[in-house]
Amino acid sequence: MSNAKSEPKVVHSTFVVERSFHQPPAVVFDALSDPAKVRLWYTGEKENIVEFTLDFREGGIERIIYKMGSDTPFPGTSLENEGRYQEIIPNERIITASTMKLGGQRISASQITFELLPTAKGTDLICTHQGAFFPNSGGPEIRKAGWNTLLDKLGKVLSTQGVSV
Repeated sequence: MSNAKSEPKVVHSTFVVERSFHQPPAVVFDALSDPAKVRLWYTGEKENIVEFTLDFREGGIERIIYKMGSDTPFPGTSLENEGRYQEIIPNERIITASTMKLGGQRISASQITFELLPTAKGTDLICTHQGAFFPNSGGPEIRKAGWNTLLDKLGKVLSTQGVSV
């Protein structure tokens, strides 16, 4: 038996990304659950979307596949995110379990929790990402940066909703 210690191949990480919005929880929840609104903030106007499916119900599937653009490290490579809704409490909480594949190779498995907390000014959104990142995934730092970008886009979609507290 060798005395050399092997490094783990899976990196486990939990991180939290928070945002405050001027809209009430019902409006924020709608932007997290309505397929047309989710597509706006999650995929934007990307022309390279191969598939976007959102069956918003407990047990329902969220599936997004797109080809990475020429300005990315992997131009033309497919990026696939598939999640299953584990728990939905309207205007309060959404929990999904998901996997991500790059070029057909699974790079992570995660649980994502969105919590919506009413405030005097609107809603605080807490996104907790608990992930297992496999080799060649880029690790949790890239995913956290991705969630920061996505929640900024969510804020832009919400700002067009015309509802304020």
